[in-house]
Amino acid sequence: MSRVSIDHDAEMPVYLQLAALLRARIESGEFTRRMPSLKSVEQEYGVSHGTTEKAFALLRDEGLIRPVVGRGHFVVRD
Repeated sequence: MSRVSIDHDAEMPVYLQLAALLRARIESGEFTRRMPSLKSVEQEYGVSHGTTEKAFALLRDEGLIRPVVGRGHFVVRD
């Protein structure tokens, strides 16, 4: 289970909360190469597939991660 949980009753949309938590884990160096699978993130945080896809898309749009077809998502290093 995750150390920090999602507040499903908060005003901030769940996908933004999830993106913020994943961003913090990237910035802390916890994720240095490959991101966990969408399914494992869904299970860890108790969120839907659509929510996880939106959070990953936001991180991709920010240039923090990149998808590789058939392999998953990878952290972008400068």
